[in-house]
Amino acid sequence: MTISKENKDFIDSLIDYYISESESYKQIAENFVPEIESVPDTAFGIITGCVYSGFLQAYQNQHQSPGLDDMREFNQIIKDRAASIKKAILEPLRTESIQNETDGKPKNADSGLTDFN
Repeated sequence: MTISKENKDFIDSLIDYYISESESYKQIAENFVPEIESVPDTAFGIITGCVYSGFLQAYQNQHQSPGLDDMREFNQIIKDRAASIKKAILEPLRTESIQNETDGKPKNADSGLTDFN
């Protein structure tokens, strides 16, 4: 059995949704510092876990369970979209850094105060 077109479209829509909300999942991951080593990797894991949960829920709603081929195909879909997910997690950091440096003075993102160090 392979993943139906309907389920593939659903998985893609889940990935798109979680990419659009990646900043929220990064904030969730930040709550676990210092217990975690990497906020982006943790956010990636949370997002892929949520997509996986949605994938399993879709099968359950259809009174099915995914077979080994379905799982392999799902993993390939995640691998194919992994760079996009990672970029969405990392992109806000780059954007914020660029915005803070536009006036030539680095700023503390939390307080808006100029950092003169």
